[in-house]
Amino acid sequence: MPSLNIVTRDGTEHVVEAKAGWSVMENIRDNGFDELLALCGGCCSCATCHVHLDPDWFAKVGPRGADEDDLLDTSDHKIETSRLSCQILFAPELDGLRVQIAPED
Repeated sequence: MPSLNIVTRDGTEHVVEAKAGWSVMENIRDNGFDELLALCGGCCSCATCHVHLDPDWFAKVGPRGADEDDLLDTSDHKIETSRLSCQILFAPELDGLRVQIAPED
């Protein structure tokens, strides 16, 4: 099974098995990481699943959509590699993807 590397807010890195076909947010949430709130459940309407992608992965994951970019504009912690984890569909090609949970706004 492919893996997902999750860096929590305290800097601790965890490697979990990730399910293809699920969003990165679902994979993080269902592996017990409570600091990723995901209040809207993946509807791209709240930005509480904000993550920072490892720069090497950003191009492989693809660009932000317009709605996602608008939501991220409301965050004080938006950086060049910011994404909403609900908008990244995990696939086998993303095996080893590394994301850091963004600070809470």
